[in-house]
Amino acid sequence: MKTIFENIVGSYTQRGDYLLPNLTLSDETENEIGVWGMRYKRYLKSNHRVLYYNFLTAGKLNNHLIDVDQRAQTLFEQTVKSLTEQERVTEKLKAENMMLWVRKMNNIRNRATEIVNKQVIYSRVGG
Repeated sequence: MKTIFENIVGSYTQRGDYLLPNLTLSDETENEIGVWGMRYKRYLKSNHRVLYYNFLTAGKLNNHLIDVDQRAQTLFEQTVKSLTEQERVTEKLKAENMMLWVRKMNNIRNRATEIVNKQVIYSRVGG
């Protein structure tokens, strides 16, 4: 009679009196997960544990986090670029009034972060 582990394509190796399962790591890619992917991981782990552990046990968590991170980074960069153009925050302003430029850029980056959080990080459950 086969065990549940053997029925789902598992096998055992006998070591002395013990049967040890033959476990291997998945072929999941090992890429760097950026700040957005880590933020999404924390969100999943604390608010959607079942989904988090489903991704983890299926060996798809890193790939999913990398995808979310790339989408979020792209949206962030596009949003910052768009807002700087709309508000005319240019290198000329930077040269003329550095403090005003820093305030405006910090404001734009904070708004872009909020947009990414709302549209990608805290709304991508299962996506």
